[in-house]
Amino acid sequence: MQAKTLTTEQIRALIARGKLKDAIFKGLGIFCLAVALLVIVLLVSDMVIKGSERLTMDFFTNFASRHASKAGILSAWVGSLLVMFVTALAAVPIGVAAGVYLEEYAARNWITEIIEINITNLAAVPSIVYGLLALGIFVYQFGFGQSILSAGLTLALLILPIIIVSTREAIRAIPAMIREGSMAVGATRWQTCRYHIIPYAMPGILTGVIIGLARAIGETAPIITIGALTFIAFLPPVPYTEISEGVNAGLFDWVMSPFTVMPIQIFNWTSRPDPAFEVNAAAAGFVLMAMVLSMNAIAIYLRYKMRKNIKW
Repeated sequence: MQAKTLTTEQIRALIARGKLKDAIFKGLGIFCLAVALLVIVLLVSDMVIKGSERLTMDFFTNFASRHASKAGILSAWVGSLLVMFVTALAAVPIGVAAGVYLEEYAARNWITEIIEINITNLAAVPSIVYGLLALGIFVYQFGFGQSILSAGLTLALLILPIIIVSTREAIRAIPAMIREGSMAVGATRWQTCRYHIIPYAMPGILTGVIIGLARAIGETAPIITIGALTFIAFLPPVPYTEISEGVNAGLFDWVMSPFTVMPIQIFNWTSRPDPAFEVNAAAAGFVLMAMVLSMNAIAIYLRYKMRKNIKW
């Protein structure tokens, strides 16, 4: 069957229609982006305007109070940092090691495929499910109670799939010639991973770690489920300081201490009928947003610095 020959005018008309479709799609994309940015700017501006009057040093150094003018976020931001510290200690080594093993060592069979599918699916599990799991295992079965340790391990479970997947994707992005060249000169698989694969994949791994921690720091449902306090007027004990007459705190006593975190403090204030607490919630929300943006900025900076040193 002979193909139909198009005239010059028909070809020009097809090109013009294609350009028109491209212009419409581009305009639609710009419009959607502008609407999304406008909504974000309005929300952030409203939060900053409402909470700016409370962003004082007293707000950061005072405990929660029944009086809005005296209430602060000291226990909340300290609790958030300590919980994130435990979360990072638990999730990062396990997540990175699991990602390296699955990508570099694990045999390609149906068992590995099932594990990979389940890890991907775990990233979509609602966070409240992790809270219920932690309530039964960490709080009651292991006896950790409503402590910083329970919260940190709960959030570590939550972000493990994110770290594992990002580690594997970062490793996959490394050219095969890096592995082949290393093994060609006699390096073992472990030496190849240690001196070539992991250093080159580190920018992508760090990005996944920061994204996971940024998600964890804003979680509320699993923390409430395990019994975090909504009103707390003390800090975890500082190691080796006197907590009562003749009794000093141990090195790890703080991990078993009751706690609260920024999202719970914000939730507590927004549920109060007094409008003055809404101002406190707006200020605390701005602080939490600044913490998340700072983590993302650190990730961008480290990724940029590490990628400058990669040469292949």
